Amino acid sequence: MQKTIEIVSERNSIFRQRVELDGFEDIFVDVPRAFGGEGSAPDPHDYFDLSLGACKAITAQMYAKRKQWPLEGVSVTINRDDSEERKGTYRLEVVMTFHGIDDPAQRQRLEEISHKCPIHRLMTSSTVEVTTRTADIAES
Repeated sequence: MQKTIEIVSERNSIFRQRVELDGFEDIFVDVPRAFGGEGSAPDPHDYFDLSLGACKAITAQMYAKRKQWPLEGVSVTINRDDSEERKGTYRLEVVMTFHGIDDPAQRQRLEEISHKCPIHRLMTSSTVEVTTRTADIAES
């Protein structure tokens, strides 16, 4: 499946970008003030991190629903350590709370299942190929 996401620089902003994605509006990306941006929206790292947390939560919810477990909701906290990112190590600690699940074995199984979410697998076991090119004038 192919999907196109368009990112357009916002006029009159320093680094703020507007994202056009399947009819969703009001998705923006910016850079923190410490890096010269306005800090008006999450930065690209935030979206990277939150996609992992959201995918893990959704995967656990889908599994619990299929098993008819009493999961009422999931809370996820992502703790980022990017202190060694320039050396090639980017650490994310994911802390998950499964509301409504009292059985320790079920909580453990939901955690295990969350490791199988597509974003976790993409981040940890896939080869991602990125091709970047300049658009032809006719494409703009």
